[in-house]
Amino acid sequence: MDKRWWALAAIALGVALVIMDATIANVALPVVIRDLALTSSDAQWVNAIYSLVFASLIITAGRAGDVFGRRTMAAVGLAIFMAASLAAGSANGPGFLIAARTIQGIGAACVLPATLSSINAMFRGKDRSIAFAVYGSMIGGMAAVGPLVGGWLATEVTWRWAFWLNIPFGLLALAGLLAFAPNTRDERSQASFDVLGVILASLAMGAIVFALIEASSFGWWRGADGALSPITPTLIAGLVLLAVFVVVEYRRDRAGKPVLVHLALFRVRTFSLGVSTAFLVSLGEFGLLFVLPLLLQGALGYDTLGTGWLMMALAAGTFVASGLVPHLVKSWGKTAVIRVGLIIEAAAVGALALATPASALVMAIALFSYGVGVGLANAQLTDTTMQDVPVEKSGMASGLQTTIRQLGSAMGIAVLGGLMIGQLTTHTEQRLTDAGVPPAQVEQVSTAVHDSVGAAIPAISQRSPEAGKAAADSLIDAARLTVGIGAGILLIGVAASFALPASRREDEAART
Repeated sequence: MDKRWWALAAIALGVALVIMDATIANVALPVVIRDLALTSSDAQWVNAIYSLVFASLIITAGRAGDVFGRRTMAAVGLAIFMAASLAAGSANGPGFLIAARTIQGIGAACVLPATLSSINAMFRGKDRSIAFAVYGSMIGGMAAVGPLVGGWLATEVTWRWAFWLNIPFGLLALAGLLAFAPNTRDERSQASFDVLGVILASLAMGAIVFALIEASSFGWWRGADGALSPITPTLIAGLVLLAVFVVVEYRRDRAGKPVLVHLALFRVRTFSLGVSTAFLVSLGEFGLLFVLPLLLQGALGYDTLGTGWLMMALAAGTFVASGLVPHLVKSWGKTAVIRVGLIIEAAAVGALALATPASALVMAIALFSYGVGVGLANAQLTDTTMQDVPVEKSGMASGLQTTIRQLGSAMGIAVLGGLMIGQLTTHTEQRLTDAGVPPAQVEQVSTAVHDSVGAAIPAISQRSPEAGKAAADSLIDAARLTVGIGAGILLIGVAASFALPASRREDEAART
């Protein structure tokens, strides 16, 4: 078999581990909350810091791949990722776990743009469409299988193996990369970096996501103790830094100096529209994946293994759809496949919001449908975004599009997760007060529910069924609202996808 396909298998496995790590962490999170006594803010940071660091460094890593070789960067990234996974599984407190997740994000940032740009360089025409279908099906399937694996490990062994599992599979991916993948690079690149751009982009993204996550703890203007909140000034500072970053990059590019981002990439229509759509889709998707395991385990009586089995329906939908993608692309073209996939995603998430709480069968059907949408849309959206980018800029472009996706993921966790936590706390307080529960108990229960993001509800129910029911009903209401908003965001992504061009050149190449 052509070495390119073995290289593709190694690339897809490496990227699947990076993506799967987020979904495994989501399902195991309620157990981790109880085991390590995480607060609500800690719980959000465990997931969001991974996406945030990923987003902050991925453009720099893509540029490094252009200069030093993409296989080299992917191999270095896998090594860092495996070492951090070992540390995450050994964590004995929230601070250590969050620090390990931060380092995992650094490793992930090195892996993903290098692998995408390698595929962009290795495959063209019909092979390119097949390669992205294989790549998408493996990543989508592994990301969806992650919850089952994480649920089984957390229930039958320990949640720590949800992280340690990355090591044997990471070694397999690393061996395949070194044996089969070419070390492609941009031969015209100079070994220089835009240090100022890295600093500005990292500080801007960090400030924005910090503000969105911590708003539920500090308040937007004043905290519960009446003290002035740092949240709004931090958000404004992040937006200002982002604007300064854009100006600096534009001026450096005009002056012929090295830049972190060639803003001219946004003049490539497929790229600019593709990343805009991807941002919206990631925001809606990852908000859902953060909320759903907390709902299932906090209010609907599922354990981690049951949650994993239910979310396997998503994996099944992804695998089914990915097998159909090459045939559908031939018949409809890539952009039509993307649109149909996003429509199915939005409809499935909307149905999930309306049906909750529902039977396991109904939820499985909704998640299967959602998986079908993911399988149809995601790989083709990546392919369409990258297809008109010059090969020599593929490292930077893949880094930029992945940065925007990961920023959408981090903001989805921050915005939708923060909304759910706020609604959960408010509704719990209101229900307990209306039931005539003494104020001291109202405060105690609502604080426990808030700090654990609902993970404490089963224990509360054992002590006080009335308080437990009030908290569980509040979590259901909060999750329905949050998932419904996620569906609305996906609908905006659907609307954005209709601006994508038909891409006749690549569609015709795929048919030959």
